[in-house]
Amino acid sequence: MSGERQGNPIPTVDIIIELEGRGIVLIERKNPPYGWAIPGGYLDYGESLEEAAVREAREETTLGVQLQEQFYTYSRPDRDPRHHTVTTVYLARAEGEPVAADDAKGIGIFTEDTLPRPLAFDHEKILKDYFEQKRGRNVRNLSK
Repeated sequence: MSGERQGNPIPTVDIIIELEGRGIVLIERKNPPYGWAIPGGYLDYGESLEEAAVREAREETTLGVQLQEQFYTYSRPDRDPRHHTVTTVYLARAEGEPVAADDAKGIGIFTEDTLPRPLAFDHEKILKDYFEQKRGRNVRNLSK
């Protein structure tokens, strides 16, 4: 990314989908930047963040999700190598078998100990924060 201002940051959503007792769903991207990622994407005009989260989850995993809570918003200008995005991350639950769809070339269910590599964007940081919170640790230290 260059240091020049290219316009306003682009709003996105990411959805950490929990499958009860099995783990979380990650997709393998078929478009650059390559790697494994939390399902998510761009907010459409006229759409709420929550609507975008449900839509993106279904488009990329075929799962109907139930949003549980808004986890955190990540806004580092270098979090996406293509442009400056601001993502709001949601925690969601789903049942069933995920299927790779839309811009996902692969899909899997993972635990903290089985996370695939490489992870795209800043998703390693997001997942680290998620698993820390699951262990009861406060991850919302803004100085990190």
